[in-house]
Amino acid sequence: MRRALSKLLVTGGAGFIGSAFVAEAVRRGYEVTVIDKLTYAADLKRLEGLKSAIMFYKADIGDLRRMRLLYERQRPEAVVNFAAESHVDRSIYSARDFIEANVKGTETLLELSRTFGVKRFIQISTDEVYGDIARGSFSEESPLRPSSPYAATKAAADLLVQACVRTYAFPALIVRPSNNYGPWQYPEKFIPLAISKILRKEKIPVYGKGTNVREWLHVRDCSRAVMAVLRKGRAGQVYNAGSGQEMRNIEVVRLLLRALRAPDGLISFVSDRPGHDIRYKLDSRKIRRETGWGPQARFAEGLAETLQWYVGHKRWLFSKWRHIAWMYKNR
Repeated sequence: MRRALSKLLVTGGAGFIGSAFVAEAVRRGYEVTVIDKLTYAADLKRLEGLKSAIMFYKADIGDLRRMRLLYERQRPEAVVNFAAESHVDRSIYSARDFIEANVKGTETLLELSRTFGVKRFIQISTDEVYGDIARGSFSEESPLRPSSPYAATKAAADLLVQACVRTYAFPALIVRPSNNYGPWQYPEKFIPLAISKILRKEKIPVYGKGTNVREWLHVRDCSRAVMAVLRKGRAGQVYNAGSGQEMRNIEVVRLLLRALRAPDGLISFVSDRPGHDIRYKLDSRKIRRETGWGPQARFAEGLAETLQWYVGHKRWLFSKWRHIAWMYKNR
């Protein structure tokens, strides 16, 4: 980048990962405008300590008229798109919201960003666009083979971004992180769901035999990776961001059970999810080489910190349960 870009527009900034990035951007002195539709998984409490340092607008990124007005008002130099429907289970029940937010919403942002001369566009993707891999790891050149409707919509958005790069020489970049965890994650996701179930002394639903492997990346490390790509990444490039720390789902649950002194009898193996990916693993040498980023959190310490946070925020955790109980009532 020839000069520092100071005015950021962050979509989905009241979400789990987006809010962590907003905190990182504010800490670094950026002028940050946050846009969020405030769907069920968003929460302005994640931004409470940042209110005086940001501008916030409630808006749907797919609303072209509303978003055009916000672009005209804020004139962002860079856009970081975290806005997305992200829960695989929900996408299996119905993909419509995922198509609207992840595909159509991204297209709206790309159109407006080109129109208003945005200098840098960062698309937040996922390792799930690659599908699964039994051995080895995915590089940025690996083919996209999404298994779920969620992953398919994220892959479609990536292809739209890459088409804009090729057709219009648009300065966009894509970041594909591995599985995030940490404080403030909505409890439909695996780790906070397990913690919630243990604290409520309820059965923990574990798909299949719990042998699915995930590469766990702390949300603060993810936000640092996105910042590194914003500042130092090459326009038009894709960057994987993984921690290198793999663990089977059943092992994660057992760590949580031991930490909370709960019995293994709370584990309930349930019918596997359709199209469930067996293992994700990213080759993250490119982002390390080109930006100098590297993960700082070790999974054991990060998981302990995350667990401590949820134990100290039970009211917030349990207040979200009514929104997800319908998915687990028969498990």
